[in-house]
Amino acid sequence: MTTLDIDAVKTFVTIAELKSFTRAAEALGTTQGAISVKLKRLESHVGHRLIERTPRLVRLSAQGAAFLAPARELLAAHDRAIAGLSSARLRRFSLGIATHVGGAEVPTLLARLHAHDPALTIEVRLEDSRDLLEAFDRGDVDAAIIRREDDRRDGEMLATDHYGWFATPDFVHRVGEPLRLAASSPSCGVLNIATRALAAAGIPWTESFLGCGSFAVGDAVAAGVATSVFSCRLAPAGTIEVSRRFGLPSLPPSEIVLLSALSDAKSRAALKTIVSAFREHHRLPAERTARNSSTEVLEV
Repeated sequence: MTTLDIDAVKTFVTIAELKSFTRAAEALGTTQGAISVKLKRLESHVGHRLIERTPRLVRLSAQGAAFLAPARELLAAHDRAIAGLSSARLRRFSLGIATHVGGAEVPTLLARLHAHDPALTIEVRLEDSRDLLEAFDRGDVDAAIIRREDDRRDGEMLATDHYGWFATPDFVHRVGEPLRLAASSPSCGVLNIATRALAAAGIPWTESFLGCGSFAVGDAVAAGVATSVFSCRLAPAGTIEVSRRFGLPSLPPSEIVLLSALSDAKSRAALKTIVSAFREHHRLPAERTARNSSTEVLEV
């Protein structure tokens, strides 16, 4: 009877989900060499090659594709068994994600976190970066993914965001008139960047919409009420970048950072899974389009 190494199975599933040996090693806190050794060990135990390699890419073999779902089920059963033996209460931690930072990747982050550790309860807060920074400093959240504020240098940098001025294609702004702006709050850090740039360029502005969170701001901009500043990857549907059209100033890039106060090993390991998935969603578009469109193609 073949006995499978849970760690090796987890390695295989992680490679398949992240589509990259490099990011799998990062998520598991190990090296690519160790990843390769564990995969070879698993292939030896099951008697099949699970991944077919080429000089530049690796692909799931037919046996690997068939094994992926049962492998996930095995890991889930293993986690349930371990959790059932523990008399301790379920672990939990609270994670803050800035609304100007979190986008379509948030469901993926949470799904991967749950798959990594079903016994972990996670509390998510979506607020402005400055509010989350204050909550983190007070100890109200254990970890936060935010836009770096002012000159504060602590935190692990995850990615760089680039910003632009967005409005609907039929939005009208006449030279000399105040630019109509939408913002989530008077203390919004992104609004502060925008208004400083406008002041430096000598462009008057007026706050024509104040909403609760960047989602409300996005709705206002998409409705044609005003223009606002968004990360280029999070611009509202139906809007376009209008800086050239209206002669608006360029905006500096912003660093996305992770602040964490987590101390126990399991929670920190779970956070590594989130970080890896977040970075994957912020790869350059050229890197993404260079990948094979097949869901079974993995990077070396």
